Amino acid sequence: MTRPITHVAAGVLVRDDGEFLLGSRPEGKPYAGYWEFPGGKLEPGESALAALKRELNEEMGIEVVTAYPWLTQEFIYPHATVRLHFFQVTRWKGEIQPQEGQQFVWQRPGMLTVAPMLPANTPILRGLELPNEMAISNVAELGESEYMRRLARRLTGGLRWLMLREPHLERDDFALLAEKVLALAKPFGVRVIINRDPELARQLGAAGVHLRSPQLMALQERPEGLDWVGASTHGGPELAHAARLGLDYAFLGTLQPTPSHPDGDTLGWGGFARIVSHGYTLPVYAIGGLSLGDLPAARQHGGHGVALLRAAWNA
Repeated sequence: MTRPITHVAAGVLVRDDGEFLLGSRPEGKPYAGYWEFPGGKLEPGESALAALKRELNEEMGIEVVTAYPWLTQEFIYPHATVRLHFFQVTRWKGEIQPQEGQQFVWQRPGMLTVAPMLPANTPILRGLELPNEMAISNVAELGESEYMRRLARRLTGGLRWLMLREPHLERDDFALLAEKVLALAKPFGVRVIINRDPELARQLGAAGVHLRSPQLMALQERPEGLDWVGASTHGGPELAHAARLGLDYAFLGTLQPTPSHPDGDTLGWGGFARIVSHGYTLPVYAIGGLSLGDLPAARQHGGHGVALLRAAWNA
C-alpha cells in the first residue's frame, strides 16, 4: 500500500554574510534533538508559501518578507513519507525567538558545527555552497590577455566560482589555459569547473566538471572522482536525468536571445518557471542573454541563480 505524502514547507533563512539558520527539533517530536531547517506541514488547501509564513511566525515569531522557491526533496522516514518544499528566505521582520523550546544556530556553508542533521535536510546543505552567480569564461571574444586581466579584477572583487569553457581551443591549448586560470584562482579559494572534460578536470585537480547536454543524456551514472558535477539542460527530461544522476546543479536555458544566437528558441521566464516548478532536487541556474540584474527574476521563478558569459566580464 502506498503511503500518503505529507507536504512540508521549510525555510532556509540566509543572512547577507551567507550564513544560514538551523533549528533543533524539540522534545516530544520524532527525531528530537536533530537539526533541520525550520518549517512545518501544509494545512488543507494551503499553499507552500502560505504554510512557510505561518510556520515561521509560529515557531520563531518572525514575519517573512522575501522568500524564493528553491528545491524540493522527498524522503521516506519510518513514520512518514514527506515532500519538502524549500524556500530561501532573505528578508524578514522581527527578532528570531524560539517559540517551541527549540534552539537556533547560524552556520556557514560547508562548515557545519552541529549534528546530527535530519536526513531529509542533509542534501540541501550542498546547494548552499553554490553561488548565485556562475561566471563562464570568455577568452574567445576578449582574447587571453584581456580576459586574464578581467579575471584578476573579478577575483579581487570576490568572485567565488568560475566555469572554464572555451570550445574554440584544442584540448592541449585549453589545458594550458586551465593551468594558468587555476594558478591565478587558487590564492582566492575560487572553485574552477572545467567544461565537458572530466578526465582533464581530474588531471588538473579542478573543483569539478560541467557536462554538455548530449554528454549528460549518454550517462548512466555520475562521473567519479570529482567533487562537483553540473550539466547544461534545455528542458524537463534533461533536468530530470541530471537529478536522477545526483548532479550538484544544472543550467537551464536559453532564456533570452543572445548575440551569438539572436534568433534561437528561448524559454522566457514563463517557460523556465514551468519546468522548474515540477520540483527538482538540484539547484538550477538560468542562462542565456542575462545579467546580474536578472538574479531576482531567476530566484522568483524558482532558479538558484544566473549563469553569465559576457555579462560576467563587463566593466
